[in-house]
Amino acid sequence: MTTQTNETYTKPLPEADPEDRPYWESLKRHAMEIQRCSECGEYTFLPKPLCPNCLADALVWTRVSGRGTVWGTTTQSHPPLPSFSAEDMPFNISLVELAEGVRVCTNVIGCPVEDVRIGMEVEVVYDDVTDDVTLARFRPVKDQ
Repeated sequence: MTTQTNETYTKPLPEADPEDRPYWESLKRHAMEIQRCSECGEYTFLPKPLCPNCLADALVWTRVSGRGTVWGTTTQSHPPLPSFSAEDMPFNISLVELAEGVRVCTNVIGCPVEDVRIGMEVEVVYDDVTDDVTLARFRPVKDQ
C-alpha cells in the first residue's frame, strides 16, 4: 500500500476529537484501525463509546486489512469550496465497505473517475497531506 505526499494541502482537514483520535493516529502510522467489540466481535465505524450491536463498553482499536469494495460512488464535478481548484475536478466521493464489514467515506484514486464502479475491489492508500494529517484513500486492487 503506497503513500502519496502532497507538498501544499489547502483543503479542509479533519479535527480529531478524543473519540476518533486513535483512528487518525493509526492512519498516520499507515496501519488503519477501527473499533471492534471484544464482547460480540462486531466492528464499528464511526468511532463510538458503546458497541451499537450489544451496547457493551468494550470497543478496542483493531488493525484492519485495508481492503474493501466500492459500495456506492458519485462524481463531484464542481468545486465544493473555494479551496478546490478546477484542476481538482472531477473527483469521486465513494463509500467503501471494508472486508471487516464497516463502510468508510473516501475517494478512489489511481484511475479515472468514470472507471470507479460499485463492486470494484480496492485497497487503502495512506495520503500524508500534511506533517500531522494522513487521509485514507483507496485505489483499485491491481490483481483484478
